[in-house]
Amino acid sequence: MAKRISSSPARSPALSATLSRALSAAGSRARPLAAALLAIAGLSRCVPARILGDNVAILFDRPLPVPDKVRAPARPEARLAVLWVGHATVLVQIDDKFILTDPVFTSNVGLIVKRLVEPGLDPEDLPPIDAVLVSHMHFDHLSLGSLSLIEPKVRTLLVPQGGLVYVPNHAFESVEVPTWTTWQQGDLKVTAVPVRHSGYRYGLDRDWMTTSYTGYVIEYHGIKVYFGGDTAYQRDYFEETRARFPGIDLALLPIAPVGPRDFMVTKHVDPAEAVQAFLDLGARRMMAIHFDTFINSTDAFGQAPRELRRVMAARGLGPDRVFLPRHGEQRILIARWAP
Repeated sequence: MAKRISSSPARSPALSATLSRALSAAGSRARPLAAALLAIAGLSRCVPARILGDNVAILFDRPLPVPDKVRAPARPEARLAVLWVGHATVLVQIDDKFILTDPVFTSNVGLIVKRLVEPGLDPEDLPPIDAVLVSHMHFDHLSLGSLSLIEPKVRTLLVPQGGLVYVPNHAFESVEVPTWTTWQQGDLKVTAVPVRHSGYRYGLDRDWMTTSYTGYVIEYHGIKVYFGGDTAYQRDYFEETRARFPGIDLALLPIAPVGPRDFMVTKHVDPAEAVQAFLDLGARRMMAIHFDTFINSTDAFGQAPRELRRVMAARGLGPDRVFLPRHGEQRILIARWAP
């Protein structure tokens, strides 16, 4: 049943050099703050030094704008429609129901991770949301500031087992959904499914936040959507999900971060692994997510999409099977009637 509730290593020479470059790049206005943040962040091995430095270097930059944003995303002509807000945030419409995944609308996550591209949908333009799905507790997926921004729009928040410890009280209902259990509201069903990732939030909590990460399968009126959140490649997890949920209409799968690969491989699929996960799931279509929104890797901007296109060509998969959305792009995947 778903649960309802209304050590400090020294810096390496490489790290020190990266911090120095970051401080130089940050400019005089940013340097005092950057120095303080990096002095703290540099004590941890959780994030490679180059990623920290790249984030500090853009700390006071403005994110790229999204032109021609959708202002009325509810589509009466759609049975299944998706709108990519950015990162892992997707507005999913299935008939008259709206589901929002890992909402992040703030300009930064954590202390120093700044958006590269602004949100592809403004929070005030959201329709009423039947369910918000949070896949895990990391700052770029559980954004408390974003939940506050959208609070009046939300009916129910779903989080993985153990995740409510980091969710403050809101006007909406908050529900923990352990793996292979289902939350249901009328005909709308959401089931937590296994992924390979981690669920801690601050690093120090990694030893006890061991169940607070998940994927989800959404079901409504015969349509099924898989949301992978963050995951490394784990074939048996995807195949078991396929066995329990045959005929998935759409898989929302991350394609980044890719590098450094030895650091990311146990937590994140790369584009080739994402495509293999899509095939393992037996889904009809895949939408790529979790790329080119924040600097959380050593990837160059555009690197993951280029690699995905290469993989698609090698495996004979066209855009009718796998597609790369633009920030703010909305697609109708199953129409209610022909235009």
